[in-house]
Amino acid sequence: MMFDAIVIGGSYAGLSAALQLARARRKVLVIDGGQRRNRFAAASHGFLGQDGRAPGDIVADARAQLMAYPTVDWIDGMAKTAEATGPVFAVETEDGESLEARRIVLAIGVSDELPEIPGLAERWGKKVFHCPYCHGYELGNGPIGVLGVSAASMHHAMMLPDWGRTTFFVNDAFDLDEDRLDDLKRRNVTVERGKVVGISGGADVELAGGRIVPVAGLFTATRTRPAGTLVEQLGCALEDGPMGPFIRTDAVKETTVTGVFAVGDAARGAGNVALAVGDGAMGGAGTHQSLIFRGA
Repeated sequence: MMFDAIVIGGSYAGLSAALQLARARRKVLVIDGGQRRNRFAAASHGFLGQDGRAPGDIVADARAQLMAYPTVDWIDGMAKTAEATGPVFAVETEDGESLEARRIVLAIGVSDELPEIPGLAERWGKKVFHCPYCHGYELGNGPIGVLGVSAASMHHAMMLPDWGRTTFFVNDAFDLDEDRLDDLKRRNVTVERGKVVGISGGADVELAGGRIVPVAGLFTATRTRPAGTLVEQLGCALEDGPMGPFIRTDAVKETTVTGVFAVGDAARGAGNVALAVGDGAMGGAGTHQSLIFRGA
């Protein structure tokens, strides 16, 4: 069967893209491995109309609404390979199923590389976060910690005081010059120097030398990159962003490879659920219009 588009990734961006195509009565296949980036979080925040809901419930409702359209198919699984074969694209799943489509939409998400500190990964999405807008309000005015990973952590340290009393654990990640210290003082940020050696309890920060500083939640910057290897297989160009490389796209979310679109966190310097949904809507519309005006 030839699909108009195969959407690889069925989280917020992928579902949104597929919905635009389904409403245009196009034949769409979604391939999804069920690995949402925010799967560790109990609730999603900052998404209009869905604030405070469990992420899995939002996705389940969205999938049910999408699958009500008769031109949509779904495969629970992973896309193993993707390549251009003449005017169309060939996709093979990990189960060995071969599929073809006129367009590809990459909604593959990103992988998060956390600092290698004992106890940090186990608390990711529960007490350790990266987005203040998504999780800052629920910490009830602090105390809040910021774990330094590079000079870019200053951005977190300057932002977080709006959500509560903030301590910046510099973690020997970079040097604080006088200008930066003055900026932190202006925001009433407490500075803790020295190496962070572990996270325990709820989100207690253990410093070299044995001192422990309790916080209600800890924010840190992860290093991200598009998940999997499909981007490389298809030859899509990447851009360097503040958190890591992301897929380069134009205004309608088409990549540097004609006929391949990319949406969501994998195609943004930084993002959240609301931005992923908007990205998907734009990418889905862009994909549909490319089918009209350029053909296969």
